[in-house]
Amino acid sequence: MSMSPTPLPAPHAGPAGPDGHEDGYRGPATLVIDGVEHPVSVLLRGHFQPIDGRYHWYGRLGADPELVERLGGGRVAAVLRTAEGEASGELSDPDPWHRYRITGTQAPPFRIAGPGPE
Repeated sequence: MSMSPTPLPAPHAGPAGPDGHEDGYRGPATLVIDGVEHPVSVLLRGHFQPIDGRYHWYGRLGADPELVERLGGGRVAAVLRTAEGEASGELSDPDPWHRYRITGTQAPPFRIAGPGPE
């Protein structure tokens, strides 16, 4: 039985960062794990971290019990594709609502404002 991913809630209104910008993406994506594609909805954000000189992106996948059943718990390497790009990341354990957190530390799978990571 295939279930559609649950959409994530709309963001709060107003600027997120001190300059009124926050890099990010909200919408459909494709999660690729061991060559198998899985449609997901995502809410992603990111920022440049001057301490380590890298761009850190992170976010949540929409609730997806089918994905939890397939992957179980633990960390899993994955590729995340959006309409704006593709990046490698890592999934962490799902929360009680079947939402995985994903993180990465290179060019994100979305466009960023201003100078990009090098």
